Amino acid sequence: MAETKSSLRELALIFLRLGFSSFGGPAVHIANMNDEFVKRRRWLSSEEFLDLLGATNMIPGPNSTEMAIHIGYSRGGVPGLIVAGVCFIVPAALIVLAIAVGYVQFGTLPQLERMLYAIKPVVIAIIAFAVADLGRTATKTRFLIVLGVAAATANVLGLHELAVLFGAGFVSFMWKRGIGIGSTVLRAVVPLEMFLYFLKIGSVLFGSGYVLVAFLQADLVEKAGVLTQRQLIDAIAVGQITPGPLFTTATFIGYVLAGTGGAILGTIGIFLPAFIFVAITHTFVRGLRKNPAAQAILDGINVAAVAIMAVVIWRLAHAAFVDGFSFIIGIAAAAVLWRFRGASAWVVLGAAMIGLISDLFA
Repeated sequence: MAETKSSLRELALIFLRLGFSSFGGPAVHIANMNDEFVKRRRWLSSEEFLDLLGATNMIPGPNSTEMAIHIGYSRGGVPGLIVAGVCFIVPAALIVLAIAVGYVQFGTLPQLERMLYAIKPVVIAIIAFAVADLGRTATKTRFLIVLGVAAATANVLGLHELAVLFGAGFVSFMWKRGIGIGSTVLRAVVPLEMFLYFLKIGSVLFGSGYVLVAFLQADLVEKAGVLTQRQLIDAIAVGQITPGPLFTTATFIGYVLAGTGGAILGTIGIFLPAFIFVAITHTFVRGLRKNPAAQAILDGINVAAVAIMAVVIWRLAHAAFVDGFSFIIGIAAAAVLWRFRGASAWVVLGAAMIGLISDLFA
């Protein structure tokens, strides 16, 4: 990893900006970080970035947040780890908390559908550029190209992302050598219970923020009955229309069920394990490339991670390109990103404005 240190102020400003502007979910967050730290600032090589991405896929928790924490650790040690993670999380948590307050008061969400409509095509363009960039590094041999195609196919056919990642790592290792979590049911909901529940979720949940939804459905809607189906769907929608980590769904649900205390402790609970896991594994990841066997496993995991991102594009495109106007937005976004590779945050914000303005004339 790069040894050059950065000031905590510099890390804070960068990750605050990313936290406020990274709409679209983990795949887009990863793409924005690749653009910021590999392409623009050259803090990491593509290979180093991919190694960190592979590491985040091997531990529980929100992957894009863990990437932010890893990068902060690389540039500023333990203080950098804390600053990068907190500054990436807090903007999203504050925005979600504000929406949750309005939701509880008025019983509905702000009318932001048009903004989401305009942002989705831009999201596809951003992820596509990231996959292209990372793919060139990950597919460095014919074997890894074939393995990437196989990983994408397995994921499309329904094999879980974690199984794809570890399976690809095992296959790459063998080639190189020549050869539910339990549920805590909340009943009388208080802030401390929110903390403990989401601490457990953050400690054991692999996969994207969408995997989180399945557990919330089972625990809070079906078993405990403290959250309605509509409230869960609204919580998911808030995660989609706000920037930053999708795990800030915990902020929204925490406020709905237990007020401001529940929102704060739910947020801390779900993100705290990510800081601990990254602090434990970061130094270990740095030494993996020195071990041939570990290098082979990491190569397999990396190419599978890029393949899964490619599948994400394919799946999200169906929801993003719904008519001619959304297609035009996507093409325009791709053109701007091609010409100005560091402009992803501005492109997203521009699309959001287009969506809001178009809503006035709808």
